[in-house]
Amino acid sequence: MKETDKSTILVVDDDQSIVELLRDFLENDSFHVLTACDTTGAWSLFQQHAIDCMILDIMMPGENGFELCRKIRASSDVPILFLSARSDDVDKIRGLTLGGDDYIVKTASPGEIIARVKAVLRRSTAHRGLNAKLLDYGRIKLDLSTREVLVEDKVVLLTPREYELLRLFAEHPRQVFSYDQLLDKFWDGVGDKHTIRVHLSRLREKIEADPNNPQYLVNVWGIGYRFEGG
Repeated sequence: MKETDKSTILVVDDDQSIVELLRDFLENDSFHVLTACDTTGAWSLFQQHAIDCMILDIMMPGENGFELCRKIRASSDVPILFLSARSDDVDKIRGLTLGGDDYIVKTASPGEIIARVKAVLRRSTAHRGLNAKLLDYGRIKLDLSTREVLVEDKVVLLTPREYELLRLFAEHPRQVFSYDQLLDKFWDGVGDKHTIRVHLSRLREKIEADPNNPQYLVNVWGIGYRFEGG
């Protein structure tokens, strides 16, 4: 399995020993792991990478996990598992009410936490329609079983790379992808911003009603691109 094909888990905790323990167990189970010791670092990583699941400590210096969850839920449905030293129902109810997908007490074994991660990833995949093999954004639809792209219900022919680019964006709506991320994933780090701009320009010609005023593949100036899925 290539590194880029692994599910990416973001672990956020100010206790370095917990971060290292979870990272070791997750990596041993073939996950790609990013770590942060506070919500500021976590938010930065979330904006720069395609995160598939987040393990988020509640009590940290500065902004707490609840506040970061609220910020993320404004634009993303990425699965969030709250991690807390407290087992009382008040925190659990608050976390789930804010949009958390699960609540784990720190006394849980690493094996149990990994099992919870896998379970929430399975639910998330089904929820996003990936198991149903169709990503439907109204004017644009991707049939993942046939690799067909439909624009206004008409099949549009894409090159393999154009399709993979569009699929990445469509599977992570509103997630910002930097030039470096896209180069690393699709060109093995070889190329420059012009390489990406040319491919995105061609893709826009095929899927946008007005390629000069894109409504789906939009620029994030100075950083890269994101997909406005609705």
